[in-house]
Amino acid sequence: MIETSHKQFLGPVIRLHPGDNVVVARTDIGIGTEVPAERFVSRSQVPAGYKIASRLIRKDEPIRKYNVVVGFAAIDIPAGTLVHGHNTEFREFQRDYAHASEFAPIDYLPASQRATFQGIVRADGRVATRNYIGILSTVNCSATAVRRIADWFSPERLADYPNVDGVVAFSHSLGCGMEMTGEPMALLRRTMAGYARHANLAAVLVVGLGCERNQLNGLLADEQLEAGPLLRTFVMQDTGGTRKTIEAGVAAVRELLPAANQVHRQTVSASHLCVGLQCGGSDGFSSITANPALGSAVDLLARHGGTAILSETPEIYGVEHTLTRRSASREVGEQLLERIRWWKDVYSVGRDVQINGQVSPGNQAGGLANIFEKSLGSSMKGGTGPLMAVYRYAEPVTAKGLVFMDTPGYDPVSATGQIAGGANLIAFTTGRGSMFGAKPVPSIKLATNTPMYQRLEEDMDINCGEILDGSMSIEAMGERIFELMLRTASGEASKSELLGLGDNEFVPWQIGIMS
Repeated sequence: MIETSHKQFLGPVIRLHPGDNVVVARTDIGIGTEVPAERFVSRSQVPAGYKIASRLIRKDEPIRKYNVVVGFAAIDIPAGTLVHGHNTEFREFQRDYAHASEFAPIDYLPASQRATFQGIVRADGRVATRNYIGILSTVNCSATAVRRIADWFSPERLADYPNVDGVVAFSHSLGCGMEMTGEPMALLRRTMAGYARHANLAAVLVVGLGCERNQLNGLLADEQLEAGPLLRTFVMQDTGGTRKTIEAGVAAVRELLPAANQVHRQTVSASHLCVGLQCGGSDGFSSITANPALGSAVDLLARHGGTAILSETPEIYGVEHTLTRRSASREVGEQLLERIRWWKDVYSVGRDVQINGQVSPGNQAGGLANIFEKSLGSSMKGGTGPLMAVYRYAEPVTAKGLVFMDTPGYDPVSATGQIAGGANLIAFTTGRGSMFGAKPVPSIKLATNTPMYQRLEEDMDINCGEILDGSMSIEAMGERIFELMLRTASGEASKSELLGLGDNEFVPWQIGIMS
């Protein structure tokens, strides 16, 4: 387990662990700045969030942050020197997976003491946090039709249905020109079915073209979906073309709206919360503020019987042993490693992608040298509790507590898989600033630092930079995040919802392309 309790704020720098040979700049540090607590004078201009050698680091010596290896010194690095990609080497190293050796069962609260929220209970017992009507395209060729149907239902036309959050189209670029069978098609259909079944959708229309490879009848059969009053289907070539399909779709939604509006919120246990964990635009403060604070909230959620989905497989690489050690069983740990091996040995061989070392320009500008360092922070979103299960992309999530879903690191693709798996809320940390929403579920965004929060306050729900400022602890921030999860699940609009975001973030994983 990554130990975060040793953190010390020492003037202009932060020491994360006694075993580290780097510290993190708390503010911008100029050449010649004395850091008495660490007994060095800065030899570099160091931006806030970047690493500084706290002692001489010899060539080939591991660079340690939170006492975790995040790279190797490419040259001798004197104390007080900026440590980043220019003098850090990315290379493999041995990790002790020690499956389930640190497993400790979740300390569940008694049912009578668990938190509650105001949810929408469907007829089959599923609990929703929002109430949409969804329109899915089987193929890109019907994408315009589903968007035109959804666009017809403007706020003015929905004014008589105050309990309906909207009509939303889920279009994509796939469905034809691809394999008829195999994982790409299975994954697309699994994702679509996950949305079709999602508790946050009161009813669904599925619109196909007619000649595509992702045939509508094949989709229904493979995913055991059945057309009926709440699942309407249209094939454009049979319905009479674009205009007639749009008209028929609009008419169908109009028929569905009165019943969809007949819902009310009621008190339900927090055990019905399933939160997808995301981070994007990460920076050097992600592992110090927002990610461990979200992890603290996840630990609370698990004790209250809820579920959190950690994902983005390339962004746990290098620290996966901290998850296998607290897995519920050796089998769960091995399932996680199987996914890592597939990414490394099959999917990403020879490609210039994250898991092979190179993080995005924004991550580099934020102080992250390579994927090991990014993974260090990314994994903290999952908290400190046991890893209960591992799922493939868009598989239905049934386990409680912390689980892992195999997804790419690209946020819209990853979140799409989590929502298809059943997530009814997204919690998204960001250091550089991410503008993200994901209908049909609400998304809350957690800023890692105060300057960014103040600059982008319209988009950010919580300022975790208060931890860095010294005005709040990680545990207190975790409680604040958990309380916001409950309020948001109860219907309080998130910043992304107030801005109307989320209509374009349905992005199924294109295997062979996306990392």
